[in-house]
Amino acid sequence: MGLLVEGQGGLKTGFYSSSCPKAEAIVRSTVEAHFNKDPTIAAGLLRLHFHDCFVQGCDGSVLIAGTSAERNALPNLGLRGFEVIDDSKTQLEAECPGVVSCADIVALAARDSVDLSNGPSWGVPTGRRDGRVSSSSETSNLPSPLDSVAAQRQKFSAKGLDDHDLVTLVGAHTIGQTDCQFFSYRLFNFTTTGSADPTINQAFIAQLQALCPKNGDGTKRVALDKDSQLKFDVNFFKNVRDGNGILESDQRLWGDAATRTIVQNYAGSIRGLLGIRFDFEFPKAMIKMSSIDVKTGTQGEIRKICSKFN
Repeated sequence: MGLLVEGQGGLKTGFYSSSCPKAEAIVRSTVEAHFNKDPTIAAGLLRLHFHDCFVQGCDGSVLIAGTSAERNALPNLGLRGFEVIDDSKTQLEAECPGVVSCADIVALAARDSVDLSNGPSWGVPTGRRDGRVSSSSETSNLPSPLDSVAAQRQKFSAKGLDDHDLVTLVGAHTIGQTDCQFFSYRLFNFTTTGSADPTINQAFIAQLQALCPKNGDGTKRVALDKDSQLKFDVNFFKNVRDGNGILESDQRLWGDAATRTIVQNYAGSIRGLLGIRFDFEFPKAMIKMSSIDVKTGTQGEIRKICSKFN
């Protein structure tokens, strides 16, 4: 098991193989226990890692509690899975105090979530340390469901991620849900036209309008991947290709020549034929994303409690 592979930014797989040999197994069993009670938690943990990495780098800053902290910013109000991270941390502190960072727990939990949802698994390079800054004012660079492809491209490229990474990582929407309030504007009076967003498949509009009626409950949850929300597969890309993307930012990927080609490749012409490629590419993009601005060595700290600085 002690295979050491150098990751980016000074991280390596198997970082805890001698300092805390059971670290990854403890995170895995904790994620699994929560997943068995509620499989939708997998998407929550995956999203937590994204939202952590896009602000201050992958340093656990999203976990800090406090009114002016990241997790209380508007784009983060729907985040879930904090209790899974805290639960893992409690067990790790009992096993090897002060060794495993909260940032690494988030990265490992994201991988385990994908694996438990019938997706690929991969070796997660570890060795991140926890940041000492968490500010809600810095969350404006998080991707938004309203973003054009140009805006998404700019936000990803600022983090060293290209078009291929962008489309691949958005594929995380193969699992999970969103609130009606984040897309219902597309259903009734899109850009004040009095009708629905023309990029939505006509047959799908009525279904969505029934799920999210005009003056209905904006917090009602709807699957991001029609017909396959608990399974990590290529169905999400087929939905985007067929005009069944839920979020405007997802559906826009079909309207841009560069991103459309990547969506097309993942969607595949024959059922599942090229799905293997997404399985192969997603881990690579996740490893790249999980290395954004990491703190290693003597930078940052190893928090005792994930929701507060030492």
